[in-house]
Amino acid sequence: MAAAGAALRRYLLLLAQEHLEFRLPEITSLLSLYGGQFNSQQEVRVNSPFWILNIPSEEMARGLMKRTVCAKSIFELWGHGRSARELYASLKSYPMDKMLPYLQPDSTYKIHIHTFNKTLTQAQKIKKIDALEFLPFNGKVNLKNPEHIFWILEDYGMDPNNVPEEPVDLYFGRWIADGQRELIESYSIKKRHFIGNTSMDACLSFIMANHGRVKPNDIVYDPFVGTGGLLISSAHFGAYVCGTDIDYNTIHGLGKASRKNQKWRGPDENIRANLRQYGLEKYYLDALVSDSSRPIWRKGVLFDAIITDPPYGIREATRRTGSQKESVKSSERSTENHIIISSNYHLSDIFFDLLKFAAEYLVMGGRLVYWLPIFRPEYTEEIIPRHPCLKLISNCEQMLSSHTSRRLITMEKVKEFKDQDQNSYLSDGQYMPYKGHNSFREKYFSGVTKRIAKEEKDNQK
Repeated sequence: MAAAGAALRRYLLLLAQEHLEFRLPEITSLLSLYGGQFNSQQEVRVNSPFWILNIPSEEMARGLMKRTVCAKSIFELWGHGRSARELYASLKSYPMDKMLPYLQPDSTYKIHIHTFNKTLTQAQKIKKIDALEFLPFNGKVNLKNPEHIFWILEDYGMDPNNVPEEPVDLYFGRWIADGQRELIESYSIKKRHFIGNTSMDACLSFIMANHGRVKPNDIVYDPFVGTGGLLISSAHFGAYVCGTDIDYNTIHGLGKASRKNQKWRGPDENIRANLRQYGLEKYYLDALVSDSSRPIWRKGVLFDAIITDPPYGIREATRRTGSQKESVKSSERSTENHIIISSNYHLSDIFFDLLKFAAEYLVMGGRLVYWLPIFRPEYTEEIIPRHPCLKLISNCEQMLSSHTSRRLITMEKVKEFKDQDQNSYLSDGQYMPYKGHNSFREKYFSGVTKRIAKEEKDNQK
């Protein structure tokens, strides 16, 4: 009997058809943040916008929707079928005592219809709503401000060129809450005061914060902070944020602007101003000029999450501080009175320094979320950097071109850092494959050169 009751606590998640690989890790991470775990009633169809989930409580479902940018809405699922007949049979078997609180005579309601991959006429929608007259709706219809909203959701498959006459899946449920999709527009970098060449897309920034399970009062750190785009999403969720970067001009908001038709940065173009723009300045700790290969922090756990986008050597150089002996030619004048000596910083070293830093400075259970550039023809899971203190949680791909992509890597600290873990990877037999990251820039531009040559050849035909 208990098992049957648990099976009835089903929710339907309606997801956006964007960043498909990132959706499952986001939902899984957020459920674990609220004390639940991912346990689907059916096998999740990763590319489908409809997922049926077992969630312990409506409160947890609402908590999930206060964070997710991948999901549009969640519903208490009352019925599901492969045909209208199956849906109606499912609804008739749903316990009446679970329905009645929302069907009272003194309540108001409306029914909304949502279709995926097909558009219905108004007459077709009304016909589908009228077919539900067997449900004991005793309240009054209120289309503008109802107390309860019910949805009919129909799935017409994934192929826009082969849309069936009848839906392949039908669902009926009570609307619980919407997700946070509006954050994508309200935090758009098009409207942001201070941006750089590699400022992170707002949607991906919030996805990264969710993968990192950022929560109120956490301390979140970005060692390649740039213009602070990743700090903003974490601060929105109530975390205190800080960062470092080797670029003196970027940290201080000086030098040439990144915007088109703007030569120099203005006085209000800096990281603090970005957080002030969204009313988040109280969560901003500081941003410091620092070389990530030479940590400036005192020993001990400091951060609840490390969320970052290291440079790949494409639009931003991979640099670390050097000495006059290493390279006199690499001197770089950042401002009139500020000169640094920089040397090449191999991608493999960037990622291993990052993992070592996370292993040492993250709290237990804290997460590292970062982007790893990949040359797709050579990709295997073995080239994902590892550390004995960190467990790989998820690995999601975003395509950059036909031959390159970047993968969002999420890792969790599962073991206390010991001195012997400092350089443990150096004796690892798998270390050599990671060296392939060092030639990513050459491979990237090699592919670009070949593509341009092909286009020029095609244009001459």
